[in-house]
Amino acid sequence: MRCLTIGFVALLTFAAPLQAAEPWNLLVITMDDLSCDSVGAFGCKLADTTPNIDRLAAEGLRFAHAHVQVGNCMPSRNVMFSGKYPHNNQVEGFYMVREPGYPVLIDFLKEAGYYTAIRGKASHTTPYTRYPAWSASLDFLPDATAADPKNAPSYYASTKQGIDAARKAGKPFYLNMNVSDPHKPFFNEGKRPDRNQPTRVFTADEVPIPGFLFDDPQVRVELTQYYSSVRRGDDGVGFVLKALEESGLAERTVVVFLSDHGMPLPFAKTQLYYHSTHTPLIVRWPGVTKPGAVDDKHLVSAVDLTPTLLDVVGIKPAEGAKQPSFDGRSFEPLLRGASQDGRDMIVAEYNENAGGFRHPMRAVVTRDFGYIFNPWSNGKRKMATATKGTITYRRMLALGPQNPEIAARLDLFEHRVPEELYQYSADPDARNNLVKSESHQADYARLTAALEAWMVQTGDPMLEVFRGRADPTVREAYMAKVEAEAAARKSGRTKVSEEGEEATPAKPKKRQAAKKRPQQASPQETPESTPMPRAKK
Repeated sequence: MRCLTIGFVALLTFAAPLQAAEPWNLLVITMDDLSCDSVGAFGCKLADTTPNIDRLAAEGLRFAHAHVQVGNCMPSRNVMFSGKYPHNNQVEGFYMVREPGYPVLIDFLKEAGYYTAIRGKASHTTPYTRYPAWSASLDFLPDATAADPKNAPSYYASTKQGIDAARKAGKPFYLNMNVSDPHKPFFNEGKRPDRNQPTRVFTADEVPIPGFLFDDPQVRVELTQYYSSVRRGDDGVGFVLKALEESGLAERTVVVFLSDHGMPLPFAKTQLYYHSTHTPLIVRWPGVTKPGAVDDKHLVSAVDLTPTLLDVVGIKPAEGAKQPSFDGRSFEPLLRGASQDGRDMIVAEYNENAGGFRHPMRAVVTRDFGYIFNPWSNGKRKMATATKGTITYRRMLALGPQNPEIAARLDLFEHRVPEELYQYSADPDARNNLVKSESHQADYARLTAALEAWMVQTGDPMLEVFRGRADPTVREAYMAKVEAEAAARKSGRTKVSEEGEEATPAKPKKRQAAKKRPQQASPQETPESTPMPRAKK
């Protein structure tokens, strides 16, 4: 797939002139680490977690079966905005790809005359930090102070700032507003009182316990912090929408809301279970989507987002130009109330965590079932994941020796098994692995055949190890190869931390010097003359 980089420049000359009618603005709002079932409109068991998101859902269309491709942030967001799976967009972990050789969403939009600005997660949203197609960064407020990602009112100032800058430039806008909550640190997680108060703080006795976890006083404390952070994130979404409404442009703005993956607790974030990838996707397209509509038939996913948004704003390849190569498929017809065939499954993939540790996985998800392949699982290798820094994980370690059920869950969490099969329609928490169930062998055969076909179609380098998955030596040979590749990359390439900070381990002094440079006034303008990234030869 990397050979497809040839002709990259030609791709960026395709954009037809904007139609004579007033162009649509785009506002994409994401929340970090938000489980779908933490949102009221998607069935949250705790009342009043997300009043602003619920209001947006009541005004637009929500998808009951929407999924992201990846269970961690940077790879997940790069799928959203490239329209490619990680093994094709090359962003499989938390590292930068300086010459990706393909255009991303903001390239198309900026070429078509859009003002493009982002608040938060800039380093996670494009193949490398300071990607030149952004017109501006909104990470600094109008007074040039750094915006606090946990401060909900600051999202009002940032959104207003971006809209005003686009209006001054005489351009339609594309704003990508990334609300940090409920990413850790949670509300009141530290030893000092949190200065950023949510509009409601939940208590330990009222929070629901996810079915993939267990009830424990300390786990309840962590869930209290999580759900209060969800509410604070919803406050931020409310401020974004308030700024849009006050601008007078809401009726000419398509709003998209989703999360990048599930909650940052064991069996959700950095996994490919149902609660890892299920995302609360909402689209409000004034005059097109019907208020309060629900699509409970079609499966859509993050890889479809970029081609969909291009269709929404009417950007089409100019006559004679090469078509962009997307792995995803536009679901724009679904926004208009139409139907689409071939939307009965999605495929997810995971490769590497923020520390550069490889634990590759692939998953097939349908409305009823989920299949997961874990070639790294050999009974000894332990998965490295950010969720091991949680209270919940530490409680699993402490309680496991006295509680066989928790001990079994801990063993699965750390070691997994090579293959997993779950009936999500009856077991969304993935508690009963059916891979050896006699009565589910037809489901196993159907899903593994579908995954193999997808691997062939998308050029997945895991195809051969998947075909040889029954042989431990095949799996170990594959793991030796990818672990060596990751080690070589870590020693010589710039990484991006989970929090979004650029880090170059091989040159720490340069990193420290860079952090001392004075910041530009906000918004940080990207010169229009900055050349686009060149394709690899």
